[in-house]
Amino acid sequence: MNALEAENVTVAGRLEEVNLSLPRGQLVGLVGPNGSGKSTLLQAIGGLLEHDGEVHWFGRDLNHIPVMERGRLTTWVPQETQFAFGFSVRSVISQGRYAHGDDDHGIDGIIARCDLVELADRPVNQLSGGERMRVLLARALATEAPLQLWDEPLGPLDVRHALEVLTMARQLADDGRTVVLSLHDLRIAHCLDSVAVLDNRRLRALGPPDDVLTPELLLEVFGVKARITPGLALEIP
Repeated sequence: MNALEAENVTVAGRLEEVNLSLPRGQLVGLVGPNGSGKSTLLQAIGGLLEHDGEVHWFGRDLNHIPVMERGRLTTWVPQETQFAFGFSVRSVISQGRYAHGDDDHGIDGIIARCDLVELADRPVNQLSGGERMRVLLARALATEAPLQLWDEPLGPLDVRHALEVLTMARQLADDGRTVVLSLHDLRIAHCLDSVAVLDNRRLRALGPPDDVLTPELLLEVFGVKARITPGLALEIP
């Protein structure tokens, strides 16, 4: 049974007839030019955006899964990291436990794992963009959801924390969770099990990075003459 099945998922003017099958225990990169539909797809398959077509989580129709159970099965990390209120870092992370009965199971360990110990009591709206993103990722970890959807989590992060987040995503996948993250830096493709390429609001390709990210596709989709070297670094001639 796959973690996610999407059939003809369409959002008017933003996404067209996307078909997607993602097995359990994979780290999947969602790539494509700006405006190609990455964020829209993540929100649609996460049940956060009205759409046509069908979405199934773990063999179940999304429309038939109660809201509280959805909160235990999946989580979404938004690209936007602004907070309107000054809740403490700890309280924001604890929100990830709401669907489990609003307990604090594992919160201290997650705070440490995301390098937030010294910030735990700080108001979240006083943090930097990178720090706020780490809080959102920590909240996602607190859900223990087997399907994790992260929208450009690496963008605001410095090099050290970006590497730590990639390592964390890899560990989640190795533990049997499915992690889908949108990204722009194709040089980290070696960390991924598969890559889904969106172009002009449609799914262009899905498969292992070294099979999908060919020079032809890079030119057609991204408009660059480049190739992925054997080490999967991006090389521009």
